[in-house]
Amino acid sequence: MERKQLAPGVHITTLEADKFNRCRIAIHLRFPARRDTATLDAVLTQVLERGYAACPDMTALSRKLAGLYGADLGVELSGAGIDRVLSADICGIKDAYALAGENLTDAYADIVFGTVFEPYLVDGVFDAEAVRIETETQSLRLQAELNAKRLYCVRQARRKFYGDSPAGIELGGYPDELSAVTPAALKAEYDRILRQSRIDVMVQGTDAERVAEKLLRRLDGVPRDPQEPGALVAMPRTPLRHFTEKLPGLTQAKLCMLFTTGSADNVPTVSALRVAMNLLGGASTSRLFMNVREKQSLCYYCGAAAHRATGAMMIDSGVEPGKVMQAEAAMLAEWEGLKKGPITQEEMDDCRSGLLSGMDALEDSLSALEGWYYGQILRGEPLYPPAYGKVLTSAVTIDEVRRVLEQYSYSVGYVVTARPGTEGKGTADEE
Repeated sequence: MERKQLAPGVHITTLEADKFNRCRIAIHLRFPARRDTATLDAVLTQVLERGYAACPDMTALSRKLAGLYGADLGVELSGAGIDRVLSADICGIKDAYALAGENLTDAYADIVFGTVFEPYLVDGVFDAEAVRIETETQSLRLQAELNAKRLYCVRQARRKFYGDSPAGIELGGYPDELSAVTPAALKAEYDRILRQSRIDVMVQGTDAERVAEKLLRRLDGVPRDPQEPGALVAMPRTPLRHFTEKLPGLTQAKLCMLFTTGSADNVPTVSALRVAMNLLGGASTSRLFMNVREKQSLCYYCGAAAHRATGAMMIDSGVEPGKVMQAEAAMLAEWEGLKKGPITQEEMDDCRSGLLSGMDALEDSLSALEGWYYGQILRGEPLYPPAYGKVLTSAVTIDEVRRVLEQYSYSVGYVVTARPGTEGKGTADEE
């Protein structure tokens, strides 16, 4: 693999893809998140996916991709600490497999860079009809949040936990701001993203030099002022706050518990964090799954995850409405047990085996490999392959796991439960 700088704030990374008959080009634009543009960012992502200047609608774009042996194009928005990442990627067969010797690399690069750098505009702004359609679609997505009770509980807990912190800006935006999404506002936000973003292109199985040339041509004349990545953050330690929300027609109650390190200092390695979370609640051999779910039957599901960039740990679960406090106490007891009680070598081995298997599986997917390496770029780490990740994971000790878990304090507990008189009248699947 090789990563090199093409211009200030612009890098290209070449990854090996010899075992695949397909290739992939992805571009990631990392930019500062803002509360007042979160809704614009969500809608912009969907508008960009509809087409670009050379293929101004979804029909033309679909035909273009079909003519390239069924290539796939995707555009998405994700979070990176207090930043956002707008990504576009295209995947298709390698040049060597083109039946008529077509130059597929150039075609792929034209599409993915066209999507990002040459959107379809009408009178200098985004197409009003496309904006209207995608704004309405985003409105429906936000309205549907309440129907997915597990996700709803997690988001409500996050809102209490993060408050006005930049780390808590909603990825999907805010319903009351959809009326402010206009073609001109969307174009202004698009221009900001191009100006402020740090750009990383990931190339697998195709000519990186040709891709780099096309990228630099697209960037020629684009005003650029790339911003430094957002710093790691952590919510301050606070006395525990409990919240309960009652909704009609729930069969399961939902419990989300959020913990904070209180400081962005002494951030654990990603390997130690993975092992600690897997031991606590990230696998079927974890303490939460084995003891709280299986042995005590206190929940339908329970899992633990941590966000290194924001110093947060989350345990979320589905429980019987009358057993929320009992389940919460049991989960906290398992967390305390890992911090202070014995941890067997068998537990460590079982935990690691799942992580190591997952790293082996990365080698079977172009997108998974790209995600592995881009994650390292986001964390500011030197690039290393999954094989070395396995070495680092295998070297994590029990003491390191304890140190990771000891950093957290319980901050917010959020419960969504049935409104009295409506218990057990929900749908079969409330997640």
